Amino acid sequence: MKIRKGIAAIFILLSVVLGVIFYTNIDNPATLLDYFKKSYYGQFGPLAICVELLTAGYYLFKGHKKSNFALALFASTALVDIILNLTGLFTSSVPHYAMVLFSICALISLWIAFSNAFNLGKITLVSALISIVLGSAIEFYFNYF
Repeated sequence: MKIRKGIAAIFILLSVVLGVIFYTNIDNPATLLDYFKKSYYGQFGPLAICVELLTAGYYLFKGHKKSNFALALFASTALVDIILNLTGLFTSSVPHYAMVLFSICALISLWIAFSNAFNLGKITLVSALISIVLGSAIEFYFNYF
């Protein structure tokens, strides 16, 4: 229980710190039409990953039965962002230091979610596939459309 809450606290703390950094780096447009451009809303991609990490950390801290799904969703979103950036398909707005931190958290999240390390309920194949699809959809939204 102490390990679960410790990992969850680290996830929450990391998401809040990175979320504040990403939020302060958002550039507000000068005109009303600039709010509808990809360059504006694409800035919120890293913030969305932080929100997913915060949610997963909160569920893990509480020992909620949806912890494993939230962890898998965060991990798939973070890893899809990193993979698409490394392959050159998209240029991610996530800084390199955050990519490293997100990848470490994503690997830990995948281990927790798929091994059911803290007996929070096994993740089903359908839930795992949904987390991959939703994670990819979030990445495509902020990087492609």
